[in-house]
Amino acid sequence: MTNPRTVLTQASQGSVPEHWRVFTKKRGRVSGFLHGTSNDPDPLLVITSDEVIEYKDEGQPLRIVTFFDLAGAELKATARTSSGSMLADLDVWMDLDYRDGRKEKWRSTSFADDLQTIQGFIEAYSTYKALQGRC
Repeated sequence: MTNPRTVLTQASQGSVPEHWRVFTKKRGRVSGFLHGTSNDPDPLLVITSDEVIEYKDEGQPLRIVTFFDLAGAELKATARTSSGSMLADLDVWMDLDYRDGRKEKWRSTSFADDLQTIQGFIEAYSTYKALQGRC
């Protein structure tokens, strides 16, 4: 496990190991202005082989999930439909159980609609668990 700020800096510069998943997007000028974050770096989510680190803005702490601290993780989803539509709104998240008894509902703050973040979490955590089983 490395320093989370080091991971974010490395990811923002674009030179990351092949197995990392990096998600970023440009902060909108109007939204940044209205939320007082226009001078902050863009949102960034990095999934490594050991942890998930998310930076939203300078006003919020980093969100860090360290796989070692987890007792388990489970994919959850709900779907809502309206009577006049064939489309469903899908809500997807991870239920995290920590070794110390805490529970958390996790989904990316900045990339909540990007299901690739959930997929990346599942892949990285599954690989982590498989490698721990070999030790």
